[in-house]
Amino acid sequence: MTILAAALAVLVGLSLGLLGGGGSILTVPIFVYVLGFAPKEAIAAGLAVVGAVSLFGAAGHWRAGNVALRPALLFGVASMAGALGGARLATVVSGTVQLFLFAIVMLLAAVFMLRGRGPDTGQAGRPAGLGVILPVGLGLGVLTGLVGVGGGFLIVPALVLLAGLQMKQAVGTSLAVIAMNSFTGLAGYLGQVDFAWSVIAGFTAVAILGSMVGVRLVSHVPQRALQRGFAVFLLAMGLWIVYQNRAVVLPQTPSSAGVAVPPASR
Repeated sequence: MTILAAALAVLVGLSLGLLGGGGSILTVPIFVYVLGFAPKEAIAAGLAVVGAVSLFGAAGHWRAGNVALRPALLFGVASMAGALGGARLATVVSGTVQLFLFAIVMLLAAVFMLRGRGPDTGQAGRPAGLGVILPVGLGLGVLTGLVGVGGGFLIVPALVLLAGLQMKQAVGTSLAVIAMNSFTGLAGYLGQVDFAWSVIAGFTAVAILGSMVGVRLVSHVPQRALQRGFAVFLLAMGLWIVYQNRAVVLPQTPSSAGVAVPPASR
């Protein structure tokens, strides 16, 4: 693993530790455009990395009392079912289409983070019923399995608004949910793709170190400013990935065929 990849792995861990999400949105492009993985392999590898790092981060938040068990189980079980279904759906979708959808999700996340309510307010909503929580968890799980997005940028506000959690608890609980649906989505890819386990293990180990730092910093870093900066980065990255995979919506011509297409295989 290169020094650049190691530095980016630290960034993935910091994101998960500080924001309770965002790790997978960084991991998949890193595996495709830095480490040279094919799209499907990158999505599966991203699920492995984010699942492990999220589990480690959730353990730290658990010790700090920032994981709400009941909401974690409710969202987690529903999202696990969705993640398995999304991974199975991925068998009939091309890797290029998955990357394009991934970029669209990335852009939506950026807009959501830029326009959403700042985490510093700490304003929890009134707990919603299972009829709301379970479908939301299911939908987030499908997103995880199909395009490899852990969904922390959606899970955190959902836990605040639907489960009535304060921001610190929402971040810790989100990591537990992400771990659950990431590992389930990963199980759905077993047998579909080849895994470079040595690369994945090295990346994961470095990302875990980053998450340890993120968990310790979460009470000291202005979350709103961090969220806005991260959103701007996502916006730029999302637009670039859309451009790279524009053949999904634009017919290829002889002059454009083969332009900036991710590797077909590793």
